[in-house]
Amino acid sequence: MLADSPAFSGFSVDDPAAARRFYEDTLGLRVSDVEMDGLMRLDLAGGGHVLVYPKPDHTPASFTVLNFPVPDVEKAVDELTARGVRFEQYENPPTDAKGIMREGGPLIAWFTDPAGNVFSVIAQD
Repeated sequence: MLADSPAFSGFSVDDPAAARRFYEDTLGLRVSDVEMDGLMRLDLAGGGHVLVYPKPDHTPASFTVLNFPVPDVEKAVDELTARGVRFEQYENPPTDAKGIMREGGPLIAWFTDPAGNVFSVIAQD
């Protein structure tokens, strides 16, 4: 029944204006307004999109809400760091000084948006 449905995901933010500036200016994403007031859509490569909605009592998820596959994680981390992105440091799984996890899977580095939602850059297959 849903096999041909163009599904999409979504997450909340507590300050849509700050989130939009971060997505557009820092990450370089294409952001579109949605007809309902305060909603925005992140238009992703390949035609996908993610709905972002305001929620005054927003609590960020404790997991990664959006992964960006990139051909070179090291380069992506360096470029995003130069744009002011701060990468998370974890003991488990262990990350290096740049915030890159290099053990037990593809290279991956996590960062948060202004609302505390966790994103990643992950090695593209």
